[in-house]
Amino acid sequence: MLTLAPGETTLAMLEQLWRENLPARLADTARPAVEAAADQVRQAAEGGEAVYGVNTGFGKLASVKIAPSDTQTLQRNLILSHCCGVGDPLDAATTRLMMALKLLSLGRGASGVRWAVIATIEAMLERGVTPVVPVQGSVGASGDLAPLAHMTAAMIGQGEAFFADERMSGADALAAAGINAITLGPKEGLALINGTQFSTALALANLFEGWRLAQASLVISCLSTDAIMGSTAPLGAEIHALRGQPGQIAVAHAMRDLMAGSAIRESHRDGDTRVQDPYCIRCQPQVLGAAVDLLRFAASTLEREANAVTDNPLVTARGIVSGGNFHAEPVAFAADIIALGLAEIGAIAQRRVALIVDPTLSFDLPPFLTPEPGLNSGLMIAEVTTAALMSENKHLANPCATDSTPTSANQEDHVSMSAHGARRLGRMVDNLAVILGIEALCAAQGVGFRAPLETSPRLRAVLADLRNVSPALAGDRYLAPDIEAATRRVRDGALIAAAGLDFSL
Repeated sequence: MLTLAPGETTLAMLEQLWRENLPARLADTARPAVEAAADQVRQAAEGGEAVYGVNTGFGKLASVKIAPSDTQTLQRNLILSHCCGVGDPLDAATTRLMMALKLLSLGRGASGVRWAVIATIEAMLERGVTPVVPVQGSVGASGDLAPLAHMTAAMIGQGEAFFADERMSGADALAAAGINAITLGPKEGLALINGTQFSTALALANLFEGWRLAQASLVISCLSTDAIMGSTAPLGAEIHALRGQPGQIAVAHAMRDLMAGSAIRESHRDGDTRVQDPYCIRCQPQVLGAAVDLLRFAASTLEREANAVTDNPLVTARGIVSGGNFHAEPVAFAADIIALGLAEIGAIAQRRVALIVDPTLSFDLPPFLTPEPGLNSGLMIAEVTTAALMSENKHLANPCATDSTPTSANQEDHVSMSAHGARRLGRMVDNLAVILGIEALCAAQGVGFRAPLETSPRLRAVLADLRNVSPALAGDRYLAPDIEAATRRVRDGALIAAAGLDFSL
């Protein structure tokens, strides 16, 4: 059980929750502020003054006053009418992360919900009730309305949820878990569906995966450098200090450490007729380092957003006030930045794959890394696959935040498209993992041809791990399982662990 402190929860805690399927609860210190705000909303609901979202309609219907006796119906209708999501369900881990983010937002004590609402979410996380949340339907302004409505529907005994690996009605899931469906009070439905938690959860999940891939790229690029007998001179600390970019400096430092003790490298320090390596080898610190800086910038934005209050209206010391914190522009920008980083990590990795399989550039490696080229095609088409995936990621990296469209009868006339921007990152992560898996296979094959010379001790550990799932290629064989196995070792962090790399976000 993770205890989350609103306003202070770290990305490391959220990644642990996401990866390990952990339940979560709010720190008890959050309760006084939550209950004080709920009391303020209750008083407003009983008063005669129109307060948006408490005793009025929503969006374009904000001018319609609602009688106190209809408050519960108003909130229930809001949830049911907004359950308009379509597409496949969001995966369980990211749905649970979204629910934890909603806890953090409500726990700041500015949303006006009763503690019972928070307790319901906590119970669902603890007992494994996961709402069915379709992934399409949010434009990322007024919050992620449709996805969060589907989450809330399960809380009130409507919609659908997963429980014990079965999909069932929300009512049945709650009953099976021994949780009472909640009846929403004033503003509670609006507080639950306003917010950026769907977009933020998706962006965070792909940030976590993308960072792991960035680390894998660092390791594999070192193996590729030895495979083509590339120079480590461009990794010199003095070069990178003169530019001063922190990601570049950190990547070059890590690469120097990973390649230390390579007999392959020592064998061609003198007498090598090549003056400079191609950019995909020589400029890895500059390119991956820039991507690292982007990912870290996005991480800082998303960590703040994870702890933010993003519904509307907000309960403050000067009353209940309407604002626009539900607009997910920061998340949309963060998703676009992550997309740029992922695309460029894949682009330079693909060029290394092309370099290693090309005998005119690979410093005497056999064509397509096969001992008998002609009779065998070796890794020829594996390189083509990386080109296809690289191209797809380039298209997917186009910005989403600039693609606003007006909605809700022009009341919501500028939207962020954060949900779409964050969701597309999943495809990019999948593609990049395969590119890196294939690069690992090519680099390992190339290093094998340098025998009896060996790579560095840390990279030999990486090779050993990879060879446990994919033996060296002799003659042609059915390669799909090898690519799948190598991709899995990239995604699960095994190659990073084998290298002993500790490169924190």
